[in-house]
Amino acid sequence: MVTLQLDARHARHIAERVPDPELPMLTLADLGVLREVTLTEDGAVVADLTPTYSGCPAMAEMRADVAARLREAGYTRVEIRTVLNPPWTSDWITPEGRRKLAEHGIAPPGAAPRGPVPLTLSPTRRTVPCPRCGSADTEETSRFAATSCKALWRCRACREPFEYVKEI
Repeated sequence: MVTLQLDARHARHIAERVPDPELPMLTLADLGVLREVTLTEDGAVVADLTPTYSGCPAMAEMRADVAARLREAGYTRVEIRTVLNPPWTSDWITPEGRRKLAEHGIAPPGAAPRGPVPLTLSPTRRTVPCPRCGSADTEETSRFAATSCKALWRCRACREPFEYVKEI
């Protein structure tokens, strides 16, 4: 049983290092997509992945990449399962993942301005701080970017465009 647990930890360590195909600065673990890696009694590795949203076109590549890495490590029987419940949330992005996004000029989800947020009954206007200069003087230029889970923004202060990972 101890060997099975150690081997499961090793398999998870391998799967955790697989990069996301759309945000290659993040691993699937950073993104919170890799849910669980287990070993069955008969030695099969089972990895559970949760897509960032239903119909995510990168899921096929994620599944193939995790399976390939595990097979390269010597695991001959690999099963990749898609787990939809509970659904993925941007809260699952690790602090390390949020740091990596910001380092690469992509505003992480949940980025909020510093200080108190006034309560108003009118429609809210989201402010996303610029990941390059930190200014809150930004504007959304497109609700969708290179992938559906990101939006395009522009900083009025440093005049740089940047992507923003949407909250889900």
